[in-house]
Amino acid sequence: MQRIGIIGVGEIGRALVQGLCEGDGTLPEVFLSPRGAGAVAELSERFDSVRVCADNQQVVDRSDLVIVAVRRQDRHEALAGLRVDAGKPVVDVMAGVGLDELRRLLATDAPLVRAIPLPAVRERRAVTVTYPSHPAVDPLFERLGGVLPVADEAAFDVFSALTGTLTAHYAYLARLTSWAVGNGVAPEDADRYVRGLFQGVGRALGDGTRSLHRLAADHETPNGNNERVRATWFTPANSEALGAALDDLLADLRGHRGDRGHRRTWDTDAAVTGSGGSS
Repeated sequence: MQRIGIIGVGEIGRALVQGLCEGDGTLPEVFLSPRGAGAVAELSERFDSVRVCADNQQVVDRSDLVIVAVRRQDRHEALAGLRVDAGKPVVDVMAGVGLDELRRLLATDAPLVRAIPLPAVRERRAVTVTYPSHPAVDPLFERLGGVLPVADEAAFDVFSALTGTLTAHYAYLARLTSWAVGNGVAPEDADRYVRGLFQGVGRALGDGTRSLHRLAADHETPNGNNERVRATWFTPANSEALGAALDDLLADLRGHRGDRGHRRTWDTDAAVTGSGGSS
């Protein structure tokens, strides 16, 4: 039975615990840091295999593999003075904290791996990006929905920037709902319809035989409703603004804000080719 330590039990830490402890087969022992007493107490009461440790050093000492899931701004306080054996893998899920910085913070020769687990790991449905690939770490995330090892840390940072678009998507759905309410639809009806509409989109994404461009084309007809909204709202300027936001986030993650040399113009019309599908 693998013993997994988690330092930091926020949203991602809780999702990891749930995904690991509600899966099939042999469940790992999970050791949690004491910070966030309410969350760790609830998890230890809910799952027999979860233990709360006295401090972060005890988490490290009791575990075969350690996941660091604290907020970026809390890293110095949480990791100061920790002793990690050279053979114990440490998984860094802190956005924007690279391997070189983590190695300086821990002063260890232990293998270090970066990962981007998403909240859906609690349901074992999220693909987790990792760098570098590691024989103990990749199977852990494969169990939680899939793993995508990448070739280098530069590519990893790109995937990390992409995760920054999640709440923008939720805000987009909320705006659609509020628009419908403003036009006389009952709030609960608008909410139900928008959720159902985009849950269907989510299911369509499971079809890996069609590219995203193909999916978009299959949901448009020439001069139809979908084409009209896309062409009117998702303009080249809108596309460039999204690209600029991602460029700035990527530069921040890489520690050189303002480097936009790789920015390119996005072709919004290229997202849709062909015809067919709904209006």
